[in-house]
Amino acid sequence: MAAVKQCYYEVLQVAKTASGDDLKKSYRKLAMEFHPDRNPGNKEAEHKFKVLSEAYDILRDEQKRAAYDRYGHAAFEQGQGGGQGGFGFDFGTGFADIFDEMFGDMMGRRGGGRGGRGPARGQDLRYNMEISLEEAFFGKKATITVPSSIVCDKCKGSGSKDGAAPTTCPGCKGAGKIRGQQGFFTVERVCPTCHGGGQVITDPCPKCQGAGRTRKEKNLDVTIPPGVEEGTRIRLAGEGEAGMNGAPAGDLYIFLAIAPHRMFQRDGANLFMRMPIPMTTAALGGEVEMPVIDGSKIKVQIPKGCQNGHRFRLKSKGMSVLRSTARGDMFLEAAVEVPVNLTDKQRKLLEDFEKDSEVATYSPECTSFLSKVKEFIGAGAAKAAK
Repeated sequence: MAAVKQCYYEVLQVAKTASGDDLKKSYRKLAMEFHPDRNPGNKEAEHKFKVLSEAYDILRDEQKRAAYDRYGHAAFEQGQGGGQGGFGFDFGTGFADIFDEMFGDMMGRRGGGRGGRGPARGQDLRYNMEISLEEAFFGKKATITVPSSIVCDKCKGSGSKDGAAPTTCPGCKGAGKIRGQQGFFTVERVCPTCHGGGQVITDPCPKCQGAGRTRKEKNLDVTIPPGVEEGTRIRLAGEGEAGMNGAPAGDLYIFLAIAPHRMFQRDGANLFMRMPIPMTTAALGGEVEMPVIDGSKIKVQIPKGCQNGHRFRLKSKGMSVLRSTARGDMFLEAAVEVPVNLTDKQRKLLEDFEKDSEVATYSPECTSFLSKVKEFIGAGAAKAAK
């Protein structure tokens, strides 16, 4: 009878609801404990390490994890024997991939694909660009200057003088990496001679010293689409630094920032603006003209008795929506202003207005508030009398 396999979640000592980070953290800790280099000759530790790696290989993959959660170990048993429908686990390649993922940075394995061989791809570049709110609305075409590495025009990126072919690296014998012993661990790191390429240039290009690239500023035309928001990232493929010795170039990422606007505040596709209006306009009603982000103007009707804080919604007068013909809305918040520096005549008119008016007829909110204050004071006095 075949032995019953232990639950993968129990193997990794995590709950079934564990996140990917929790899985990685637990695997890292247990793998360090049971790694064969730390337990030479210990068959039990070697077996536990294999089971740990098998469990992590399954649970770190969303599709495999979903299959395991539904069918358990049966979801992968067919794959072990080459049947159809199973996922399987190849100890010959699985260990290396998982260990590289978990400890690769610590051991110096960066780039170059599996085993670290091949010229390194060029570095990605970042360019920060600030645009105005109007430019975010309309979109923009701009030319930017980026300091970068470009393919050497003398050797065409090969790094060799007169096209001479590279030779096998003497330091790593073409492997792209070298091994060394550090305590219990056998550590692999990128070969410092060929930088992981496995080959060296014996007759380097005099212009680029064998790198296959040179430093130079380049001008790029960039199109900013209408409706972009703060933090939008635009990728220009292949416009990063040139790769070493003919390797592919990296990418350029443009990160957009929207400058603060003197009138509008933005929230997604909607715009908000404070709209000061005179006390007389708020009381008698009227019409005010307001600007729109597209450069036009719109007349807003103020109803009689408009109160401070009243919000007006103007449909489709907001920002452009990215990759759409739609627009957001514009919201105006009324800010009723009390007049200052009154003339004697104006003050007398207001005093007469005050005498001839009941508070309830022209200040409903004030009347309601004063009524609540009166009730509160009355209730407090009644409690004090008791």
